[in-house]
Amino acid sequence: MPKTIIVSNRLPIKITRNDADELVYLPSEGGLATGLGSIYKEGDNIWIGWPGLAITKSKEKDQICDRLHSENMSPVFLTASEIEDFYEGFSNETLWPNFHYFNQYAEYDEELWKAYQKVNRKFAKAIEPYIEDGDTLWIHDYQLLLLPAMLREVNENLSIGFFLHIPFPSYESFRLIPWRRELLEGMMGADFLGFHTYDDMRHFLSSVNRLAGIGNSNGQITVGSRPVLADALPMGIDYEKYANTAALPDTLDREVRYRTSLGDVKPILTIDRLDYSKGIPQRLLAFERFLEENESFHENVSLLMVVVPSRDNVPKYAQLKAEIELLVGRINGKFGRMNWTPIHYFYRSFPLNALSAFYRMAHVALVTPMRDGMNLVCKEFIASKLDKKGVLILSEMAGASKELSDAILINPNNIEQMVAAIKQALTMPEKEQIRRMEIMQQSLKRYNIHAWVSLFMERLAFIKKEQANLQTSPISESIRKNISSQYAEADSRIIFLDYDGTLVGFHADPLDSKPDPELIQILKKLGKNPQNKLVVISGRDRDTLGSWLEDIELDLIAEHGVWYKKYGEDWNQFQNLDTSWQHEFLHVLEMYVDRTPGSFVEKKDYSLVWHYRKVETGLGEMRTRELTSHLKYISSEKDIQIMEGHKIVEIKDSQVNKGSAASEWIKNKDFGFYMACGDDRTDEDTFRAMPKEAFTIKVGTSSSSANYRVKDNEDIRDILKLLINPEN
Repeated sequence: MPKTIIVSNRLPIKITRNDADELVYLPSEGGLATGLGSIYKEGDNIWIGWPGLAITKSKEKDQICDRLHSENMSPVFLTASEIEDFYEGFSNETLWPNFHYFNQYAEYDEELWKAYQKVNRKFAKAIEPYIEDGDTLWIHDYQLLLLPAMLREVNENLSIGFFLHIPFPSYESFRLIPWRRELLEGMMGADFLGFHTYDDMRHFLSSVNRLAGIGNSNGQITVGSRPVLADALPMGIDYEKYANTAALPDTLDREVRYRTSLGDVKPILTIDRLDYSKGIPQRLLAFERFLEENESFHENVSLLMVVVPSRDNVPKYAQLKAEIELLVGRINGKFGRMNWTPIHYFYRSFPLNALSAFYRMAHVALVTPMRDGMNLVCKEFIASKLDKKGVLILSEMAGASKELSDAILINPNNIEQMVAAIKQALTMPEKEQIRRMEIMQQSLKRYNIHAWVSLFMERLAFIKKEQANLQTSPISESIRKNISSQYAEADSRIIFLDYDGTLVGFHADPLDSKPDPELIQILKKLGKNPQNKLVVISGRDRDTLGSWLEDIELDLIAEHGVWYKKYGEDWNQFQNLDTSWQHEFLHVLEMYVDRTPGSFVEKKDYSLVWHYRKVETGLGEMRTRELTSHLKYISSEKDIQIMEGHKIVEIKDSQVNKGSAASEWIKNKDFGFYMACGDDRTDEDTFRAMPKEAFTIKVGTSSSSANYRVKDNEDIRDILKLLINPEN
């Protein structure tokens, strides 16, 4: 039976040692562990990851494996050097600063990169024994960016989801990483990639476009022949857990004690892990400025600041800690009184009940990271406000700001704005506090951690279904015989044939694709059969197509359906089209021709085509990315379609497509045999227009809605020859 395998750098349990050197197992209280608990604890499902401690003794490893397997977990054991180079090194000294836009802290070290590759491969090998056909894998976060592609190599039929819990940076930041292409290719091994915000998703797709040369349509990219989906799914919290904890007697007792100790002041709460991305010094400077400018609030407000220890043995973190403590000391020394401490600073972690008491008593939560993937502290604060009183000040650089627009949103680099926000929060009427809090609470209740898990799995299932729908079967000998026999038995037949890539191969010069004697003979024999209706449906211009095939008994559809010509008749249009848009777009295309040696523009009656078959490899793909982005921007308010084909970018009226044209040929007619053959995206419209019983054949390996696929145009010719002479 198919199972779900969850993979993350850390397991939802942490192993430590007590004073007697015995192993102690501590469960994680993080949101991810809570949300995924309903999945990994069921049936044969399993969670795979590092248990949090470097283990060297075989006996202890066996003990840990037995204990964890009983709880549906499996450990990946890392050595001390792997933890240092992979986790502390590449993950946190290269990826973390780059993804959070602190590139001045990023280290680009080849040895750290090798360690990152090694540990990702180690994870893949640890997972491999558990993998079976039909399994679903959900991989988490920046430490395992290479893992999806590694597992795809193990079993290409896996269903793989990946979620990034930190921001994905803009192309300008991401491109600084020397191994950027390898990281993207690793991620694209997944079927579905989830991000906290639309901006993160957009940045990822931009990098894929610019670095891997793959465009997207509504968040969907095609990797090889496999559609891959990217989407924004902001992570929620276990709302009921925090709301219920806020109502516990122990929490209420703590709140009373804490309030008594603080005195009659309005607490402003900040809770962060020690990290330069959290904006703690800037927050302290803003609080200092607030006290300087608002003397009336002295002895009436205190900042309750919790900083959770993290990596303080690393110089830049130790320096940050020293800077924070210097600022705290300076502000308290400058403004403090015998009966009032402006800042209560705690450098340690607290249990959940204590945090819940802090959330309950806080008049204001000040959450101002310089950059954050989501930030769940602000959501926990809201869920804990059972009386609905309190104000959230939130950085617009946190992913949560996209959901919590009723918070007071600030730019964490703008000290003056932060000062004004603190004053606004402290003076906000209760009625307004309650109104804002109710809106945010309703949002968080609806989109909680469980909804996030369900939605992720639904989106992964959706793209897998899309892949299955687009999966085409290679034409076997038995299918060839079936096509031939149904063709022979039919009294009337219609065959739609694309031209370039389907009947002939591609050439550097499009005019070199003139039909050869063999093709002409095949088409003539099919066309002269009175039971056949043969239609060549192409993106070619009508003059070229007409001159090449004028002596053959067949119908022609040119420029993707703008023009049609029935045998023995003149060219006609399906509809009158506006061409006024062409001048603006032609100017852009000519600009790119000037910048791209070997490229040229083909001007058709109702479309424009930029060709780059003769352009240096790499340059053509790069210019295509730039050009399509430019064209999509200027066409956003026009009824224009931008299409990428084989070494071309084509611009046409979106009302025109091959499917609409093909439908005119089969409308109100009942043929005994239908067949359509094509090789690119424009032919998908033709395939979809065909009745269910039609034989639709895709040339090439990319995904398609066609029933069958063949390798190249020679295979199409062989099938057509089989129809003409079944004995061959």
